[in-house]
Amino acid sequence: MATLGDSSTVYSSVKDYYGKVLASSKDLKTSACTAASAPHPLILDIIKRIPHAVTDKFYGCGNPIPLGIQGRSVLDLGSGSGRDCYVAASLVGPQGSVVGVDMTDEQLQTARESIAAYSQALGYTPNLKFLTGYIESLAETGVAKESIDVCISNCVINLSPDKPRVLKGVYESLRSGGEM
Repeated sequence: MATLGDSSTVYSSVKDYYGKVLASSKDLKTSACTAASAPHPLILDIIKRIPHAVTDKFYGCGNPIPLGIQGRSVLDLGSGSGRDCYVAASLVGPQGSVVGVDMTDEQLQTARESIAAYSQALGYTPNLKFLTGYIESLAETGVAKESIDVCISNCVINLSPDKPRVLKGVYESLRSGGEM
């Protein structure tokens, strides 16, 4: 398990890289993340409607979002600029909700500033919010216990210095029958 000092170093390094070093996905320093295939056509169509400010700062690997989640509550760990949250918001529809959690202020600013433009593209205002915090501290960040149906993450848990704590928080946030 990582010590507090190790965690601070990891958090600082990740925040700096994803918040300050990267200005767009073109700045990524690795090509290690690739998808086995293209996302479902429905998801590709949704991505086309997401504001470019969001998609330009997408640093994930593929698509962790399941279909068939209408009306569900979704939690995205390490949501960054929010691309996966925006896709999930379209899939859950007006009766569902999506919460993104990230520790990077620059990414969260992009995610939050784009909600109004996305609302126009959808034709309704999605129940979508972005919380500042650590994925190891979901309850402290504002994710209520037993409030989530589906938890997603796009290659972010691997960056955590305390993965067991992440998984414990996810377990506590999931409703009975919830999925990760």
